Amino acid sequence: MINNEEKNYISAIVYVHNHEKIIKEFLKKIDEGLQSFSYYEIIIVNDVSCDKSIDIIHDIVPSLRTTAITIINMGFFHGLESSMRAGVDLSIGDFVYEFDDLTLSYDKNLIFKLYEKSLQGYDIVSASNKNSHKGSKLFYKIFNRFSNYTYKLKSEAFRIISRRGINRVKSMNISIPYRKAVYANCGLKSETIYYEANVKRINDHNQLKMRKSLAVDSLLLFTNFGYKISVFLTMIMMLVTILVTLYTVYIFVEREPVQGWVSTMLFLSFSFFSVFLIFTILIKYATLITDLLFKKEEYVIKSIEKITNSHD
Repeated sequence: MINNEEKNYISAIVYVHNHEKIIKEFLKKIDEGLQSFSYYEIIIVNDVSCDKSIDIIHDIVPSLRTTAITIINMGFFHGLESSMRAGVDLSIGDFVYEFDDLTLSYDKNLIFKLYEKSLQGYDIVSASNKNSHKGSKLFYKIFNRFSNYTYKLKSEAFRIISRRGINRVKSMNISIPYRKAVYANCGLKSETIYYEANVKRINDHNQLKMRKSLAVDSLLLFTNFGYKISVFLTMIMMLVTILVTLYTVYIFVEREPVQGWVSTMLFLSFSFFSVFLIFTILIKYATLITDLLFKKEEYVIKSIEKITNSHD
């Protein structure tokens, strides 16, 4: 039990998109987990929820300990990354928690444990489930294999970032299509605390679709996966071209070829090889252009609602 409340100001960013079934319990637990801090704010990013999530949030606010609650209503559906960026930009805390996933698969005390670890000199500390989903393991295995980051990425439930870490990422002046990749490559110390999940993650169809799209974008933007694949296919087509050329010469010398067959085979072999070679060059150029012309991520906010929760 912690007797002395921490004086650092804490911001907690919560992403909400059609979470009416779990948002009430989640906010209660998070509010309890943050009660070790004297001052904290909860910023809820509403990514155009179509259910009763916001109504439920308004109903539960009076029962929360925090007196600073902000609801950011996005102008249109942005997805997780851009929405969380909006929340982080609005935050004023010395340390910022990012809650991407509203599934409470961990004990509330883990929230403070991440803060304690960050005080040991780590600007980014994440909580990761020891037994993550097979699909997530495969994605991160591929990502880490084809990237050159010092810190290997993994499935995370939530994380805490110091204000220095947030300022470092902003100073890099790049867009953040995938925050974890940028955090891992910002040059600051990172750490991960592992835990045993007590419940399974809850994902609806839209969330799964969003995660798959993000996975593809991340592999193309932050790794050389696409380039390696194109090189591999080019090598295969080059080998096929050589074999077909040798076979064509053999037919021409040893047998009576069908009229026009030799020229057709040579043309097709060379054409396929050229196509894959061009694709390889284009992908390489696209990768370089993406690295050089990253523009700052933009988002559109419809409204910002600040709720003052006064306690007598």
